[in-house]
Amino acid sequence: MISRHDVIARLQRQKQAGRPIVGCGAGTGISAKFAEAGGADLIIIYNSGRYRMAGRGSLAGLMPYGDANAIVVEMAAEVITIVRDTPVLAGVCGTDPFRLMPKFIAQLKDIGFAGVQNFPTVGLIDGDFRANLEATGMGYDKEIAMIAEAHRQDMFTSPYVFDVDQAAEMARAGADQLVAHVGLTTAGSIGAGVALDLEAAAQLAVEIAEAGRRVNKDLIVIAHGGPFDEPEAVAEGLKLMPGIDGFFGASSIERLPTERAITGQVQAFKDLALAAPRG
Repeated sequence: MISRHDVIARLQRQKQAGRPIVGCGAGTGISAKFAEAGGADLIIIYNSGRYRMAGRGSLAGLMPYGDANAIVVEMAAEVITIVRDTPVLAGVCGTDPFRLMPKFIAQLKDIGFAGVQNFPTVGLIDGDFRANLEATGMGYDKEIAMIAEAHRQDMFTSPYVFDVDQAAEMARAGADQLVAHVGLTTAGSIGAGVALDLEAAAQLAVEIAEAGRRVNKDLIVIAHGGPFDEPEAVAEGLKLMPGIDGFFGASSIERLPTERAITGQVQAFKDLALAAPRG
């Protein structure tokens, strides 16, 4: 397993070289294998990756279709065994009331995960449902506590944060890297239908970074989601986001390329011509 110190050192070297940190969500072993071949700095696995590569939207990860924490342990056997030297992070459902979180974090460390991220996350939920989750002990505070526990166990921590208050709270909990989540990725066949525009998303990411760094000036901050889907859009976004150190892609890394590649390959085969009958 790669140590927390080594993960941070790797990422800082990317920053110092002026290169963006790129984290890649992987729902399958082949996604992880070729994300690493492409130079991924981090590989992250969580339940939505499995659903996404089954053709479902990422929000399936927030629905009661399976045990999120059990799924990430199952996925570890497929991903960790094929990745050679890239840190692999586990998406942990911190609100899971049926896990003794200190023991579960220790289990993930023993399996070979280098760090954790808070997913599934109630940060993607709003309105009355979110208010009731918070009121009944299944709120974002449990995700903060999970990140704090992983930090105590010396794992690399890379939580999703959705606003400036969460950024400060996660920084105080010991987060090494914040992922400024600006909404579900919009592009492709099963992308989200609602998102911030590029300028608003960039502004939110910068505000999140500033809030986190008021607590810990050494925080790494990368952006994820919303209009940040294709390399061209992320390139434009990075120009608007001084202080943002890179990008985390999940749908952008594996779903969108898969949609295009398989569709194009099948179309190419269908465009072939049969030989004319003899005689």
